[in-house]
Amino acid sequence: MNRRRQWDIFCKVIDNFGDIGVCWRLSADLAARGERVRLWVDDASALSWMAPTGAEGVEVLSWAQSIESTSVAALLAKQPGDVLIEAFGCDIPPEFLALWVVQLEFNKPARYWLNLEYLSAESYVERCHAMPSLVSHGPAAGWTKWFFYPGFTAQTGGLQREPGLLKSMADVEAEVEQHRVSSRLQVSLFCYEPPALDALLSEWSLHGLAGQPVELQVTAGRTAQAVKAVLSQWKTAPGKADPKQLTITWLPWLSQTEFDHLLWRCDLNFVRGEDSVLRALWAGKPLVWSIYPQDDGAHLPKLEAFLQQLDAPASLKTFHRAWNTSGEKLMAPSASDLVDWRQHAESARQALLGQDDMTSRLLQFVAKNR
Repeated sequence: MNRRRQWDIFCKVIDNFGDIGVCWRLSADLAARGERVRLWVDDASALSWMAPTGAEGVEVLSWAQSIESTSVAALLAKQPGDVLIEAFGCDIPPEFLALWVVQLEFNKPARYWLNLEYLSAESYVERCHAMPSLVSHGPAAGWTKWFFYPGFTAQTGGLQREPGLLKSMADVEAEVEQHRVSSRLQVSLFCYEPPALDALLSEWSLHGLAGQPVELQVTAGRTAQAVKAVLSQWKTAPGKADPKQLTITWLPWLSQTEFDHLLWRCDLNFVRGEDSVLRALWAGKPLVWSIYPQDDGAHLPKLEAFLQQLDAPASLKTFHRAWNTSGEKLMAPSASDLVDWRQHAESARQALLGQDDMTSRLLQFVAKNR
């Protein structure tokens, strides 16, 4: 009954590292709770800076190895998989599925195949969570695949949150307060290329934020490129940037732990994607989410559902809508707005902390369906 399960998690890196970020946190959390994890990734290069020290109990394997039947067959024979997860609907190579199914003939404990879906607060999540789907073709024909939807309510798969997170956060925040020397508002920026970026930086450079100067912590990659593109345009508009109101710190690529610490240190966090918005929620600080833009506008109902689910203040909803569209109606938050945002962030976190986390619900689901 207490045998450690073997999890095989497949992750295909599409762009922006959110997919591998979620999969790595899940893998590390499962391993920390005593499970064995094989993380199959088509491109693991981001882990060199995202998780440079790795995690005990997590084995990272190349997706390409899944078609090398001899080595993979030996691996599965030595340690058969108990739970198979395809993250975000990625298609597991049929060669691997064929080998996985063969092992079932020799190992009788129950096996589970789960599709870990994207995070959303939309109503369909509760309807579709934990729904079975009969596989009709391929080497696993006749098997049942289960759909596991992360979400914000008790009727969903929950949200990623590892044990000990709040204790670690409190320790870092206490150290920050002890050594804080700057009176500037600390703002982290992790975004795509929002049209409103120019207007936001212009406002801060002229007036600061809510009457205070801003120290902007700019993350590496697309965010830094977007900010530098705005600043290059300012070179033709003298006087637009005032270092008394806005200073910029250019950050290197951060590990997940370093990124968490950044969110905990800041007074306001601009985040993007699924992994970072959750980490910002757990930070309990005001946050603005850059939701991944889609050509058909499907991201906007998803944003509205998120804002409604968290019962965001009106000013925060308005800011989010402007930040994620043309930015024409972007209004800088006032001091009272920031107070409202801060209170909302803490109350939203407390409400979500009352629910089981996603890894716990995954373990409960597998145990219940044995």
